[in-house]
Amino acid sequence: MSTPQFGAGLWNFASYVDRYATDGYAEPVSTLEQIRLAGEVGDLSYVDLNFPFSHGATIDDVKEALDKAGLKAIGVTPDIYLRQFSRGAFTNPDPAIRAEALELLHQAADAVRQLGAKYVKVWPGQDGWDYPFQVNHHDIWQLAKDGMRELASAHPDLKFVIEYKPREPRVKMLWDSAARSILGIKEIGLDNIGVLLDFGHALYGGESPADAAQMLIDHGLLWGMDVNDNLRGWDDDLMVGSVHITEVFEFFYTLRINGWEGVWQLDQFPFREDTVETARTSIRFLKAINRALDELDYEALKDAQARQDAIGAQRIVQDVLLSCMRKEA
Repeated sequence: MSTPQFGAGLWNFASYVDRYATDGYAEPVSTLEQIRLAGEVGDLSYVDLNFPFSHGATIDDVKEALDKAGLKAIGVTPDIYLRQFSRGAFTNPDPAIRAEALELLHQAADAVRQLGAKYVKVWPGQDGWDYPFQVNHHDIWQLAKDGMRELASAHPDLKFVIEYKPREPRVKMLWDSAARSILGIKEIGLDNIGVLLDFGHALYGGESPADAAQMLIDHGLLWGMDVNDNLRGWDDDLMVGSVHITEVFEFFYTLRINGWEGVWQLDQFPFREDTVETARTSIRFLKAINRALDELDYEALKDAQARQDAIGAQRIVQDVLLSCMRKEA
């Protein structure tokens, strides 16, 4: 049994605010302190870092902190979704703001090179709309594609992954699903743009995460993934397997049968819980999932699926999943 490599968005170890606890659930945590906490988890190999780094940390500071924690950077996520870009980054009606967003993305690309990371992650959370008639749908979608094309074509040596999401912070985000992401990337026409699939985004966007993963794999575009859980009505970013155990298993089954070998990366927002322990708990569950994938009767499941035998498939999955969950991770 081979153990996958685990990663986490560095924000798993940050502190948070919401529209009620606007003073925050804990004191602010710097980039360097987040790296230190990530190193305490024990099973993490990679982290995805927000950019710019907080509290004045430099690239050299981050390199030193990562080395001390025994971690590597998998990606850099530029902050193109903060107040400065509240009316959009690629799609802002002000060309000057669009240029600022691109400049920040170019800087993030340079950080990826210096850190030896795998990609720039683009999460265009403010690119979308809130009201009917607020935007010209043709024009705003064109701006989104043109911005990504300009960015990726300027750095042909790097990979860029788009993390889609149906909504939040905008009421409706442009890159909202696997299907639309595939369509947009195909229309852009560059081979260094792919997708990072967030399990929770697929869930509350009404997708099957396994089906979304298969669709992206079929188009050669699944370049990264985040796992978490939610109650399907919102992007709760709960611990992995805390709600949808069977769908998590189907998601990783889909990755396994397709030979997908990327990092199993956490994307969690533990507002009130200990950030290190929530990561450890999720990894404990993911190790059990990996054991279940090793012990699954693939031929029996394949036969049941060929008959579209829901009962037979569920029994096969339940037997192996519950058995492996009883074993200590």
